[in-house]
Amino acid sequence: AMSKSAVKISSDLLSNPLCEQEPSFLEMVTALDTAMKRMDSFNQEKVNMVWSKERGGTGDLFSSVFPSLNMAVKRREQTLQDYKRLQSKVEKYEEKERTGPVLAKLHQ
Repeated sequence: AMSKSAVKISSDLLSNPLCEQEPSFLEMVTALDTAMKRMDSFNQEKVNMVWSKERGGTGDLFSSVFPSLNMAVKRREQTLQDYKRLQSKVEKYEEKERTGPVLAKLHQ
């Protein structure tokens, strides 16, 4: 969106009547307009490349390049499941009446 805005600004400057009066200003604005259009097309190519790679399954690419990362993600998921399971046990014991065995299990 920023490069599209820059292209619009440069094209608006080109249509400014001052460009007709001042040749050096026209030259500078023309150079700016050309640069902004090139930048916009470059940005658009990059965006298209990223989107096509995302749809192509880059997750598989990264998991094959970084197997340790894949293992860390699996360990994290397992730990998260364990945490949720234990958290539900704690909540269950907190809801019960506070007797000796319940307090001992809650402390565990």
